[in-house]
Amino acid sequence: MVIISKNEKKDIPKYGGTQFRYGVIYLLITFAVLFFLNVYCSNTSQKLFYRSKQSSMQDKAQLVAYTISELDVVNADSVKNIVDQLENLTVTRLIVTNQSGLVLYDSLAKGSAYGVYTLYPEIVQALQGNDVFTWRYHDGVMESQAAAPILSYDTLAGAVYIMEYDSAQGQLIKSLQMNLLTITVVLELVLTLFSLAFSRAFSSRMRKIISSIQIIREGDYTHKVELHGTDELAVLGHQFNDLTDRLCVSENKRRQFVSDASHELKTPLASIKLLSDTILQNDMDIDTIREFVADIGDEADRLNRMSAKLLSLTRVNTDSEADCEIVYMRPTIARVVRMLSAIADHSAITIKTDIITDCSILIQEDDLYQIVFNLVENGIKYNIPGGKIYIELTRQEDNAVLTVRDTGVGIPEDSIEKIFERFYRVDKARARQTGGSGLGLAIVRDMVARNRGEIHVESQVGDHSGTTFTLVFPVFDVEEDEP
Repeated sequence: MVIISKNEKKDIPKYGGTQFRYGVIYLLITFAVLFFLNVYCSNTSQKLFYRSKQSSMQDKAQLVAYTISELDVVNADSVKNIVDQLENLTVTRLIVTNQSGLVLYDSLAKGSAYGVYTLYPEIVQALQGNDVFTWRYHDGVMESQAAAPILSYDTLAGAVYIMEYDSAQGQLIKSLQMNLLTITVVLELVLTLFSLAFSRAFSSRMRKIISSIQIIREGDYTHKVELHGTDELAVLGHQFNDLTDRLCVSENKRRQFVSDASHELKTPLASIKLLSDTILQNDMDIDTIREFVADIGDEADRLNRMSAKLLSLTRVNTDSEADCEIVYMRPTIARVVRMLSAIADHSAITIKTDIITDCSILIQEDDLYQIVFNLVENGIKYNIPGGKIYIELTRQEDNAVLTVRDTGVGIPEDSIEKIFERFYRVDKARARQTGGSGLGLAIVRDMVARNRGEIHVESQVGDHSGTTFTLVFPVFDVEEDEP
């Protein structure tokens, strides 16, 4: 179990973490969007009022100017008479001047400019022949001015100036802006609460995953993270649980492997210790000592073979990215037969090969040699005196099929599925006599799987039917250059 010290544990930061950062970013974005919408709506509403007021005020100014232009004589009395006749002319102030800017009429009773010259900018521009409109909004009041020239027979006869001080529409604009501001603030508060809730929920689920990772770091591979839903975090949780399942299986296999390896290595070591103690504690003749030393050598050879096979398993598990090459199978099979012929002859075992078609496959040559060597070696170990081993290589469509069949004792049906497990032996007593470690077929299975192959086994106990191993590898044809 891996123990993590307090200094190694790192708490998830509350501020500066994912929840805080994403929450602040989200709020800033929504605030900017709402602020823009608020300003846009406010300016748009003011423009609508401006255009409406501009059209209304200029129409009124032009109406008064056109009516006065119809008079034969433009003076104070005629202007007053004609203005009094105009109906529905609701303005705060109306001024009419002659072509010199002298005020002929002013609707104000108090502070009237009647009889004096006025220099309002709007009147000055109107006396230059221009239609003028100005507008200003402040403190809930809308103030607008319009001026139009009076043309009599295409001759400038004066100017009309009107002004409206409209608090009703000004209050309407102010109310609209306040409503927009209120809506903006309420929406921002709602979005803030939603952002906090969302980021808290997101962060809470992420914290579960991080906490689970810390638990796994401490060695508890059985821990599961519970995340419901179908979003990405839920998928991450499911993938995390799958990973912990694999880690748990790997850890159990590792412990079992260490336990089995320790047990297997302990037996020859104990034998060596017992034999050496016997030599030291007893008076023996030289022939007996030689016999005991030979037994110690046999046990040492057994340890050496077992260590080599353990290293082979380690290489298979860690060297998955090793380079492969296109290898013809016939030469490798012949080399294995040549290496094991002496052992087979010593046990009166006959090895027969039948290579119908040589096949080229993509594999590491050492792997192919090890696979064939272990299968043939097993056929020799578990065969009967005078038995036979048949090695056959054929091609079936795009596959190379290698068959290794012996006439040995066979494998019970209930053991066939277990023979590829590490340190599993069908007959432990016979395995010890032959020096078996239970690792050979485990090495074969892993190497075959690593090189994209398949392995199948058929066996029958008795009747000298023996066991048949069938290997299938995809063929990689080599195109030869034409002369």
